[in-house]
Amino acid sequence: MTAASPTPTIGVDFGTTNTVVSMTHGGEARLVRFSIDNRDLFAFRSALSFHATQGAGGQERVVEAGPWAIEAYLEDPLETRFIQSFKTFAASQAFTETRILDKRYLFEDLLAAFLLRLKDHAGDQLAALPPRVIVGRPVTFAGTSPNEALALTRYEEAFKRLGFTDIRYAYEPVGAAFFFARQLQVDATVLVADFGGGTSDFSLVRFERASDGTLRSTPLSRSGVGVAGDAFDYRIIDQLVSPALGKGSSYRSFSNTLPIPQRYYAAFARWDQLALLRASKDMRDIRALERSALEPDKIAALIEVLDGNHGYALYRSVSALKEALSSQTEATFRFEAGSVEIERPVARRDFEGWIAPELAAIERAVGEALDGAGLTEASVDRVFLTGGSSFVPAVREIFLRRFGGDKIETGGEFESIASGLALIGREPDLDLWTQRAG
Repeated sequence: MTAASPTPTIGVDFGTTNTVVSMTHGGEARLVRFSIDNRDLFAFRSALSFHATQGAGGQERVVEAGPWAIEAYLEDPLETRFIQSFKTFAASQAFTETRILDKRYLFEDLLAAFLLRLKDHAGDQLAALPPRVIVGRPVTFAGTSPNEALALTRYEEAFKRLGFTDIRYAYEPVGAAFFFARQLQVDATVLVADFGGGTSDFSLVRFERASDGTLRSTPLSRSGVGVAGDAFDYRIIDQLVSPALGKGSSYRSFSNTLPIPQRYYAAFARWDQLALLRASKDMRDIRALERSALEPDKIAALIEVLDGNHGYALYRSVSALKEALSSQTEATFRFEAGSVEIERPVARRDFEGWIAPELAAIERAVGEALDGAGLTEASVDRVFLTGGSSFVPAVREIFLRRFGGDKIETGGEFESIASGLALIGREPDLDLWTQRAG
């Protein structure tokens, strides 16, 4: 890895849960940091809030992002439209637009609004942007039938609005591999496993020391699957929350007894869709169900959670449970929203049973990465785990079982991708590591 130019480059890890930005200075990559309420942050929450306020010229739309979006939502949850995990529908052809405060937003509008607010909050650090940006992209985008070309076209439009003229895309686990390679003192074949909110991605890279001491790298294979932390969240909500809000119950239609439509709860349990459910035409049908439901109290509770805009409170409860189960064999799930209170003990073994389909999909993707490179587990020298879900014991166990504990490396779980992307931007042969939209 040799820098081709002293011109700074920026790496952007736009994640489903958090976004991290890094810029090269000399031969190093430094994280862009944000200060709020006497806290110093580099993980900028991938969230947006929209709020209407009365200004001198009439009603004005106030847009916020990151932790400032969360503050705006907590200050006035009923009047604030709060959106998180919107990266999940980047590659979705089904998502065309959403209307917020009587304005039409395409995906690229949401992403551009988010990036512009991030830039503003970064202050002088991003006041003068270089022409080149390396944007992280998953190996496989989230969704049932993701359209990769559509996602990159949407990214392209959003980043152009910031003024970038040289926009390139690199696989997120490859960015993490560049970050990890700084530690290597000997030649090594490295598997990087990156667990985000929406996708789990894997890359195999060969690193070799040249006679002049520089580190050369060769990509070997990659694989990915559109499940990760948000899919684990879905399972928790589907098992613990949705049944208390009417999932699995029935309603009367004339002389028939019919099941409550599952699609309401499929949307409710996904962060990207939950933000849109309250403003969708399904909301009218959910309200009507309360009158004909056999268990109307449960439907009333669902309506209260949606009307009260309690999605972020639910997110915090789910995140707290996952975190507790990473270090304990049993924990208590607690969710309070208005008059709705749900409290359940959860054993780690039960949680692992709920996420068994996702664990199997992750392990298959690891096998695909090995097969793509023509390698076995014994041929891999180091395994670098990064991303929030790498802390889930059942996820980590996959790699311990297949590769052995002495090969596993961790660290920089939230900064590795952005810093690696910025370093990739200084490579002399960018086409080896990056691609352009289209």
